[in-house]
Amino acid sequence: MLKNTSNIKLHCEGHRKRLKDKFFSNGLYNLADYEVLELVLTYVVLRKDVKILAKELIFNFGSLKQVFDASLKDLIKVKGVSENIATFIVFLKKFASFYCFLDIKKKNVLDSPEKVYSYLMSSIGTEQVEKFYILNLNSKNEILSCLELEIGTVNKTYLNTRKIAELALKHNAVSVIIAHNHPSGILVPSKNDVHSTYSIKKALEIIDVFLLDHIIVANNKYFSFKEHNLLCKR
Repeated sequence: MLKNTSNIKLHCEGHRKRLKDKFFSNGLYNLADYEVLELVLTYVVLRKDVKILAKELIFNFGSLKQVFDASLKDLIKVKGVSENIATFIVFLKKFASFYCFLDIKKKNVLDSPEKVYSYLMSSIGTEQVEKFYILNLNSKNEILSCLELEIGTVNKTYLNTRKIAELALKHNAVSVIIAHNHPSGILVPSKNDVHSTYSIKKALEIIDVFLLDHIIVANNKYFSFKEHNLLCKR
C-alpha cells in the first residue's frame, strides 16, 4: 500500500511548527538537546522528519556540544549526514564564535576580560590542532583585529615574533593580546610558551607596543599570563 505523501508532509510541517513555537515560547534552554539539533536541521533538510537524525548525531558524538565541535570530515561519516548538513553545522559553530567577537570588538577588554576569554574558548578551545591568535588593540583597549597567525601540529605551534610585530604595526595597534590553544587539554604553559612570550614582549616593546596578555585555552578553561604574573618572566 502506498503511503499518503500529503499526510506525511502535513505531519512533518505540523511538527516543525510546534517545535518552532516551543522555541519561541520557552527558548533553547527548555528544549531537549535533540530538539535543539532537530530545529537546526529543519533549516537545511526540507520536508523530511529529522528527529531520528538529530538523535543519531548526538548518540554518535556523545552530546550536543560534541556534535557542534565535530569536524566536517567526522560529521559526514554519520549515515544520513550530507556535506550540506555538515557544512551548516560547522558554519553555526563558527558563526557563534564570530558573534562573540562582534560583542567584544568595540568594548574595552580591560572592562570585560571574561568576554575575551569566552570568545577565545569558543573559537579555538576545541580545536584538535594548536592555533595561535593575535588581537590588536587601540588606545581605548578596543579590538582592531583578531587574526589567526599560525596553524601548528597537534601539539606544537611556531610563533613568528617578527610577523607579530609587523601585524601590530600594520593595524596601528597600541597593545596586543596573544592566545593559543592546547589540544592536550593541559592548561599549564610550557617552558617554550614562557620563553616565546618574553621574546614577543621584548620585540613589541621595541616598536612601542604593549603586550597586554597571553592566554592559553583548553577544555573550556583558560590560563592568563597576566593573572599569573608571567609576562615579565623569561
